[in-house]
Amino acid sequence: MREYGDACVYGSFAQVYDTFMDNIDYPQWESYLKGLLQSYGVDGGLVLELGCGTGSMTELLAADGYDMIGVDNSEDMLEIAQEKKSASGSDILYLLQDMREFELYGTVRAVVSVCDSMNYILEEDELLQVFRLVNNYLDPGGVFIFDMNTRYKYEQIGDETIAENREEGSFIWDNYFDDESGINEYELAIFIPEGEDGLYRKYEELHCQRAYEIGDIRRLLEQAGLRVEAVYDAFTREEPREDSERVYFVARECVKQNG
Repeated sequence: MREYGDACVYGSFAQVYDTFMDNIDYPQWESYLKGLLQSYGVDGGLVLELGCGTGSMTELLAADGYDMIGVDNSEDMLEIAQEKKSASGSDILYLLQDMREFELYGTVRAVVSVCDSMNYILEEDELLQVFRLVNNYLDPGGVFIFDMNTRYKYEQIGDETIAENREEGSFIWDNYFDDESGINEYELAIFIPEGEDGLYRKYEELHCQRAYEIGDIRRLLEQAGLRVEAVYDAFTREEPREDSERVYFVARECVKQNG
């Protein structure tokens, strides 16, 4: 089996990430996330976003009155997030940290993570460590809300190639899913124009995600001292279906662990 290591950090793709993700309705997504936060008692206060990327969701939550902290392990993505912060005048704290070992100065009312960031954690023991850290930094009774792609989604994508060409840059996205390991690979070839002579510089990145079963995520959350409040088919308040492509987990801090 391939050794993946830390291959999943967004580097060059950060330069064109927002351009090629402009099909995502972030305001609608944020409205759903805010609705979940409020339903579970978090209508303000300090909120941490893990895997915040270029800060699109972080900015929207900050605009809705939450005091935001954003954590990401890609310096390139955070540079863009800082540019958005400067433009908006928001008071967001961004931290360049790996979510598997993030550190805060105190606790927060809620932790959120979207855009399948948790799928990038490829080993169960490392995902458990993330959940334990979340539990450690949540206020008593604090809420953890995150989404994950499902195995069904990866199986449907299968081996597929996606390509886009725009003035700001182009990319070729080759997708491979290994059913036995549950690992989904995205091989990215990115072409970014340089200068006015029509030349492009090519960058290559490998991104890997893992498909987890809902039951396994429940078990890991409980091991970390978190109580599972609900699992939803994404953007609804309904239970996941067999053909759900994305699910949301809502968990609550209930037991602090030592060590």
